[in-house]
Amino acid sequence: MKTRVVTLLAAALLVSGCGFVGDGADEGRQEEPVKENHMTMQEAGDRAEEMLDAFLGATHPSVAVIPGASSASTCSDSTGTGSVTRRRAVVTIISSERRGNFLGVVERYWKKHGYKITSVVDNKEMPAIYATAPNDFRVALEFGYAGQANFVAVSPCVTESKVTEPSRKPVDPEAFKSEGLPYLHSDFWSRKAPDPSSSPSA
Repeated sequence: MKTRVVTLLAAALLVSGCGFVGDGADEGRQEEPVKENHMTMQEAGDRAEEMLDAFLGATHPSVAVIPGASSASTCSDSTGTGSVTRRRAVVTIISSERRGNFLGVVERYWKKHGYKITSVVDNKEMPAIYATAPNDFRVALEFGYAGQANFVAVSPCVTESKVTEPSRKPVDPEAFKSEGLPYLHSDFWSRKAPDPSSSPSA
């Protein structure tokens, strides 16, 4: 099931090579620039986790997430460097009518924190938005199979090092066995009517 959740997002990332999210732990704070080789892959992985946590904590109404597959790879165009990818899968049901609203909330957050929106996919069932943060991390939010929303944070090329998996709370595989992903109802995000106050820009 995990493979199905991240397949579409992983395919998009293969095109980008090294490099994707933003911070936002402090309101209005800009990202610090990251120079190549000034951060290890372990530090980049920790940073990506912090950025995803900060963003998700600022999303209102809140959504429930589970960890997606994390990965690390070497950068082919720079000796001794690598890139780290961290993922989160949203298990809150976001109706097709509200997916544009959800991307609009994300877009405003990124712009407020200095992100550059690089691409928007305008599709009712499988929309997506991509951005680059001021610290050269990049972020993607994509909707895939069964309305599954996925967040991805990818670091720039940094100093190659060992990378440990982040600690995770155990996920009960029986919790969503019968319903599939996503499975949690939200009075706001699961409604079958769009909210005119939020929408992504082209």
